[in-house]
Amino acid sequence: MWQPRLVALDIDGTLLDHDGLLPQSVTRAVGRVVAAGVPVVLSTGRGWAGTKPIADALALPAGQHVSSNGAVRVRNPPFEVLERVTFDPAAVVERVLAEHPEAMLAVEIIGEGFMVNRPFPAGELTGEMVTVDLAELVAEPVTRVVVRDPNASEHDFIALAHRLGMEGVSYFIGYTAWLDIAPDGVDKSYGLAGVCLDLGIDAADVLALGDGRNDIEMLRWAGRGVALGDAPDEVKCAADQVTDRFAEGGTVRELQRWF
Repeated sequence: MWQPRLVALDIDGTLLDHDGLLPQSVTRAVGRVVAAGVPVVLSTGRGWAGTKPIADALALPAGQHVSSNGAVRVRNPPFEVLERVTFDPAAVVERVLAEHPEAMLAVEIIGEGFMVNRPFPAGELTGEMVTVDLAELVAEPVTRVVVRDPNASEHDFIALAHRLGMEGVSYFIGYTAWLDIAPDGVDKSYGLAGVCLDLGIDAADVLALGDGRNDIEMLRWAGRGVALGDAPDEVKCAADQVTDRFAEGGTVRELQRWF
């Protein structure tokens, strides 16, 4: 009988509800995985500054985690960056701003927060926000660029990504007008493959849960990829199984199936 040897979990909408709260039922379900001696790897689009508090809240033991949609892989505790994949953001930022001149932009400062060209709405970025001019924002290679335009819709950004082609980078579109641009070929499955290589675990033995478009590659890669019932249709299509909606206990039900 198949049994997961590693559990990879998205955070927002998979561990946390849409108000950012971590239900006790989820904490207990994750605790049973840990008690079974199976590594729990957080695999998220969040930066590490927004990932660490969740690892702490779940009381996860020392282990590896994947943040920034696969561009950053860390071990914690103690905190150590194991891999950091970067790209030159200048060209893609120029193209985005040509179409969305009012867009807010952010690049990650690993473990601390973000440099931004203008402040993001409260609660949308975790960690410290440092406002800099555009030249400084794109001066160095980065792990990701976050693009946010409150005047645009999710569908506007989907169309923008297709129109620009985004050659040489990967991109992920959130539930709102939120575009996450990453190094080419980097996604959550990339980061998880690095974790598995270090631990001697095959992708076929991984259980992965997620609910967002940035989870598609992870769900396809894992031996068992499970989408939450809240997920967009394209995410559900990438999964091996669709569980209940988060509020209906979908995450807990899938974890209880194995642990």
